[in-house]
Amino acid sequence: MLSGLRFSRRGFSSLASTAENLYDFNFTSKLKFRDSAKELKCFRVIDSEGELVNDSKYVDAIPKDKLIKIYETMVLNAEADEIFNMAQRQNRISFYMTSKGEEAQSVATAAALSDSDLIFPQYREVGLFLWRGLSIGQMANQLTGNCLDWGKGKQMPVHYGSKDMNIVTVSSPLATQLPQASGAGYKFRLDGDDRLAVTFFGDGSASEGDFHAAMNFAATLRSQTLFFCRNNMFAISTPVDEQYAGDGIAARGMAYGMETIRVDGNDVFAVYNAVQEARRIIVEEKRPALIEGISYRLGDHSTSDFSQLYRNEEEMKKVQKLVDDLASPIQRLEKYLLKKGWVEEGYAEKRRKELFKEITTELRRASSEKLPPVEEMFEGVYDELPGHLEEQKAEMLKHFETYGQHYNLDKYKDWST
Repeated sequence: MLSGLRFSRRGFSSLASTAENLYDFNFTSKLKFRDSAKELKCFRVIDSEGELVNDSKYVDAIPKDKLIKIYETMVLNAEADEIFNMAQRQNRISFYMTSKGEEAQSVATAAALSDSDLIFPQYREVGLFLWRGLSIGQMANQLTGNCLDWGKGKQMPVHYGSKDMNIVTVSSPLATQLPQASGAGYKFRLDGDDRLAVTFFGDGSASEGDFHAAMNFAATLRSQTLFFCRNNMFAISTPVDEQYAGDGIAARGMAYGMETIRVDGNDVFAVYNAVQEARRIIVEEKRPALIEGISYRLGDHSTSDFSQLYRNEEEMKKVQKLVDDLASPIQRLEKYLLKKGWVEEGYAEKRRKELFKEITTELRRASSEKLPPVEEMFEGVYDELPGHLEEQKAEMLKHFETYGQHYNLDKYKDWST
């Protein structure tokens, strides 16, 4: 682990000299190949027991009130995941993905950013949505796809999005959000905005071609973009030792000449300070940055997955030391807060019981709401609906008017025959 907060790059001294340095080479008479550089250390502030192992300035960087809010948001994230994941198993919603064991990365990042920063999430960032004000009720609306869902039932569950919160809607295809974030960050630089684009992705997404295109675009165009890789050791069922042979994802940031750091992703203080410093670099120096957060996915990839099939006893032996060293981000922060006397013993358990009632109530309410009007499937894509779709819409409505008794149309809002 690394105690100092330090981003790494190729070693250019300034932006002005970057272009010139690209044409400077140190020649050698020795024939020697290299397969690696010095391993990048992992920045951390507190250990798995919540003990400070670094300079106190890093814990002091987060005001008490904000730190308590981070803790409470992570607890809310964990309880919502527990209940909604269970609801899918009961066939009450169609799909779910949890952030179990990774709550610190999204919540601490959101806490360190400006609310004006534009976020391109993947699908384990519900914590940042909660931080920016997404309610449990609206989560339940989206998961059930009812008529109150902002997305009008057109997205898979867990694919949240909010223009007002400056969060782009989650999309399922891997890595498509990365080039978009590069482009948004480029626009922010051209406009001179005190704003950046932030995108999240996993170690598996870093194997997609879009990742490399996005990184190169951002580096060469000096986009105001922060790339945050949640390296949780698995891309669905593929472990990292089958995903890459180099020094993780962070090495790729430096290869593109980008400010880079590797952090303990289960350490709230490490994530917060790294994101805050990355934001300063990006906005003040007009260049992108990459953060690799090291964590471990404790749950299944999604409810379509059964991780015990590939996380057998042999596999767990390889990662047990890492899992123990990382520990739960919620428990780590709780231990720190208990030592400070800022929370009471058993607070999280008591709070989760309260949240259980709130979340289950909202899920029941959302499930009882009607679905969006059937005509809604034709809306929200075109400013003016093309003629052929107008014809299809008319044919559909005529069909339902004629044969409506064979369909459960009462579950759709505003339907009347």
